[in-house]
Amino acid sequence: MDILLIAGLWLDGSAWDDVVPALEELGHRPVAVTLPGQGDGAGSATLEDQVAAVLAAVDAAPDRPMVVGHSAACTLAWLAADARPERVAKVALVGGFPSADGQPYADFFETKDGVMPFPGWGPFEGPDSADLDEETRTRIASAAIPVPEQVAKGTVRLTDERRFDVPMLLVCPEYTPAQARAWIDAGDVPEAARAEHVEFVDIDSGHWPMITKPGELARLLAAAAADA
Repeated sequence: MDILLIAGLWLDGSAWDDVVPALEELGHRPVAVTLPGQGDGAGSATLEDQVAAVLAAVDAAPDRPMVVGHSAACTLAWLAADARPERVAKVALVGGFPSADGQPYADFFETKDGVMPFPGWGPFEGPDSADLDEETRTRIASAAIPVPEQVAKGTVRLTDERRFDVPMLLVCPEYTPAQARAWIDAGDVPEAARAEHVEFVDIDSGHWPMITKPGELARLLAAAAADA
């Protein structure tokens, strides 16, 4: 199956370097999507530019792909389902949830000089980063790409309710499926609450399982693709 991999904030496609060969060994065709402003040097990129890049990858896939979003990019995966509900076979959301229509995409941290730099590890202390050793923390931080402000502060626009028919897999790393269900039931994740087909799967990791547990993540994604 074609599997599109979209990395979260500050990451480029190389975040999936250990997941891609594992998925290939399992018989799938993974593609790590390069996002404008996150790997191509386009510091003036907008959220619309990133959505267009994801949709181009969806349209280029020979068959209906599964679209995988990590962290903030869970919203990009869901925007693809909204724009191409007939083309997206499934979305797999790793360590995050889709924002609702009208919300900012990822306005989480301070911006400076038109970008949102990686804020350091302080905001991620605890379960998010508990499985990262110092070497890995240093490697991630040194490679972090400042997110263009027009991406982080872009407004999410969802227009096609057929997106709710696209199957959704929630991969739960630093939190449990039970916690994810509770947040949905409490109304904190309205897009997931309205989705018709939602599955949950646990992975015992921090917020970056593609780096710390790539083989296990690949197996979970391959299993999800087999059910799509």
